[in-house]
Amino acid sequence: MTGAARGGRGAQLEHTGLRPGWTTGACATAATTAAYTALLAGDFPDPVTITLPRGQTPSFALAAEELTDGRATAGVVKDAGDDPDVTHGALVRATVRLLPAGSGVVFRAGPGVGTVTRPGLPLPVGEPAVNPVPRQLMRDHVARVAERYGGSGDVEITVSVDDGEEIARSTWNPRLGILGGLSVLGTTGIVVPYSCSAWIDSIRRGVDVARAAGRRHVAGCTGSTSERTVVGEYGLPEDALLDMGDFAGAVLKYVRRHPVDRLTVCGGFAKLSKLAAGHLDLHSARSQVDKAFLAGLARRGGADAALAAEVAGANTGLAALQLCRAAGVPLGDLVATAARDQALAVLRGAPVAVDVICVDRSGAVVGRSGIA
Repeated sequence: MTGAARGGRGAQLEHTGLRPGWTTGACATAATTAAYTALLAGDFPDPVTITLPRGQTPSFALAAEELTDGRATAGVVKDAGDDPDVTHGALVRATVRLLPAGSGVVFRAGPGVGTVTRPGLPLPVGEPAVNPVPRQLMRDHVARVAERYGGSGDVEITVSVDDGEEIARSTWNPRLGILGGLSVLGTTGIVVPYSCSAWIDSIRRGVDVARAAGRRHVAGCTGSTSERTVVGEYGLPEDALLDMGDFAGAVLKYVRRHPVDRLTVCGGFAKLSKLAAGHLDLHSARSQVDKAFLAGLARRGGADAALAAEVAGANTGLAALQLCRAAGVPLGDLVATAARDQALAVLRGAPVAVDVICVDRSGAVVGRSGIA
């Protein structure tokens, strides 16, 4: 938008003046790339450059390197930018070991990286807590290094984080059954920093830009995955997208005073279950998934007492959703509808039509409300 204010996620971040950082998944990918390159080429690239899911190509300085016969370790210090991330400054290491041809890429949890011990997470019980997107990012970079230097691409990757087990005590991992350390996370590779006041101000600016551009339909999204889903559903342009993050209340209150014809709220099922229960701040430090509330919704959707009890005792919101889906209970739609009704209550009769879409970690729609 030459000569005019830009909208969308990137413009919101620019407006906050906050410096973005890198996820643990990006750091582990950089360390993996450097270690595998050293195994095949005999030397560590420093800095090492990787390509993130959205095409950015950051470079990382190595803080540790070790090369032995058939094994190499590289380490990268995580820079979370201006985000108050407990893992800021942590040393993320990847040890890459050559495996026989046909073995593929195998992931292991080293010291400071947790292991999944309970169901309901996007990884099976017993797996290292290296989430699906970082795993794919590491696989992709292993394949590129193998192609460049003539390797087979069959490797074992052990990810570790110095002092990770101690740092993890400040996270939700122990309560989720991820034991022994941290999770390796990230869907875009970039940590978007959140200062409450700065981000809420950026949301308001996003609404203003959308209205000035004549957008009649805008979407508040909790992150990049839900943003992709909403674009796929409705084809909305960038300046109609509001990166609301955890600040659902900020979007709703500002749209109440500055209406648009239609607002779509799209986000992860667990986050939007908090909105459905009446929380307007969706951050994990300030609101939690209420499994008893989900059990009550499930009962209204046809669940029997036994299923409702299972939902109330589920490890995560995702586990509760999976239980209900297996039983044919539309918990995703029920959550989306309850979240829409909460949004309408906050809007207090403002002339704004609202619908809500719940997605899973891959961006697949797992629940939706009607428009009201």
